Amino acid sequence: MATGFYSHPDCLLHDMGPWHPECPGRLQAIEDQLIASRIDALIEREDAPLADEAELARVHTQAHIDFIKHRQPLEGRAEIDPDTTMCPHSYQAALRAAGAAIAATDAVIEGRFDNAFCSVRPPGHHAEPARAMGFCFFNNIAVAARHALEVHGLQRVAIIDFDVHHGNGTEAAFSGDPRVLMCSFFQHPFYPYTGADSHAPNMVNVPMPAYSKGMAVREAVDMLWLPRLNAFKPEMIFVSAGFDAHREDDLGNMGLVEDDYTWLTEQIRAVAEKHAKGRIVSSLEGGYNLSALGRSVVAHVRALAGI
Repeated sequence: MATGFYSHPDCLLHDMGPWHPECPGRLQAIEDQLIASRIDALIEREDAPLADEAELARVHTQAHIDFIKHRQPLEGRAEIDPDTTMCPHSYQAALRAAGAAIAATDAVIEGRFDNAFCSVRPPGHHAEPARAMGFCFFNNIAVAARHALEVHGLQRVAIIDFDVHHGNGTEAAFSGDPRVLMCSFFQHPFYPYTGADSHAPNMVNVPMPAYSKGMAVREAVDMLWLPRLNAFKPEMIFVSAGFDAHREDDLGNMGLVEDDYTWLTEQIRAVAEKHAKGRIVSSLEGGYNLSALGRSVVAHVRALAGI
């Protein structure tokens, strides 16, 4: 078996404007670095299918799904919030992004892949059950985790979020759900200004000050994440893989480098090997310096694939 790599050309068509950091060039930068690193031939490529409304509705309200579907313009762009707009291709891209995470979940649980990475956009972890925000329309990882629980009958899943921004949408979807343990670190105070205050016992939130570097993150993971993960014994791990905590990324102010993403992924893999038959599905969230994003994704995928 191998590491699955899910993407689709539709994800390149979502375009929020030439000024916007969440741009189609992000996926192209990942492809360029995969080829340059010579690991492209060592992963198994799959086209992302379209998620259907019933799959989205495991996390999102029907009113939210309808709003996104009908907000998409026939031409030009339609604003969702000050940071988030839709073009005529955005809804299709959002269905591909969620569909990738669902299909990867099926493939990993069925044993076709050891683990999988979804190189998709738009991202998802800010999307709450009834609200799109922060570049996100549907919560790809939340939809996939709920699919694993409700379709495949898993009893316990963990969600790891290492984006520089708190995954408020994922927390909103699973807060208080004993079947889910969510572990995250994020720069604080910072958008979306959540996660640092009172939270449910199944949330392991680690707010970190600006300019935190890799060693501080590693210490937090060792002391706060890993004991909870090993006590929880997840049957599968889902990763909201944001790479905007990289020191070269201007949308955040943290100091991680590629070696830190390798180390993080190795820790996740070790927990998955111990408790979850190695089962991991990771999906792209942030990361806006194109060079740093491509290099960091390669580090992450290398560690997933053990190459």
